[in-house]
Amino acid sequence: MNSSAENKKYVIITPARNEEAFIADTIQAVISQALRPLRWVIVNDGSTDKTREIVEQYVKNYDFIRLVNLERDGDRDFGRKAVAFSHGLATLQNLDYEFIGNLDADITIAPDYYHNIIKYFATDPKLGVVGGIVYTKIGQRFFTYDETLDSVAGAVQLFRRSCFEAVGGYIPLKLGGIDTVAEIKARMLGWTVKKLPDQKVIEKRRMGSPMASPLGIKLREGRQFYSLGYSLFFFTMRCVYRSKDSPFIIGSIASLYGFLESFLRRRPVLPQKDIVTYLRNEQRQRLKRLPATLLGLK
Repeated sequence: MNSSAENKKYVIITPARNEEAFIADTIQAVISQALRPLRWVIVNDGSTDKTREIVEQYVKNYDFIRLVNLERDGDRDFGRKAVAFSHGLATLQNLDYEFIGNLDADITIAPDYYHNIIKYFATDPKLGVVGGIVYTKIGQRFFTYDETLDSVAGAVQLFRRSCFEAVGGYIPLKLGGIDTVAEIKARMLGWTVKKLPDQKVIEKRRMGSPMASPLGIKLREGRQFYSLGYSLFFFTMRCVYRSKDSPFIIGSIASLYGFLESFLRRRPVLPQKDIVTYLRNEQRQRLKRLPATLLGLK
């Protein structure tokens, strides 16, 4: 990698709601970066805990951190993340930057994380989305189910700015999956999406509402993947492949139930038809190329 990362400018946006247990660690991780962002916008999305107060303490001492406060009701629309991100994005209009990323408020990263990620962009001008591999804390141990190399978890997606603008940014989706749709559109437009397994990311809380049960999370997962346009056969194969994940076997059953429930009730598929067509073609090609045990099904 010949290009120096130091002359690359990047910005981060962090939508946050009721993250008092984790956000200070995330802030400390970004403050400790060898290559700090030009601007980091934390969007407090109507938190009812001490999230706002925690962030305000850091804003006083670090001029690259900004806080945006939003009002909201108690709805559980997972599309709120895209709305909050858009409010953060609006504050960056007059800045000159090359990369833009989302960073979830329960993530910690090594001090050289962004330096390494941005250096990697220099290897290929068609790299549109890059990020590390997420390890999630379950109990007292860390596990990863984040194995698909041409997909980057939304918690740490960093876009080349031109790619982000080409895909139209994050689009609100009621059941979530805004990161998935963004990277599908990126690949559809000819950009490369790349996960870097040597860049370890720690997620302090498993994906989903902190109040949801593990089976509730899996049930919602099935409904979400249906809404994103996944094919029934591919998703069934995914459930078989991921049956070793916690909760063992029953989690995959719950996820498949959520998918089938949506399928039988003919609930709407939310992305545009061309995105769904491209996704399903990708899934067919994966099924053709590799045996089920090596699919790395996302």
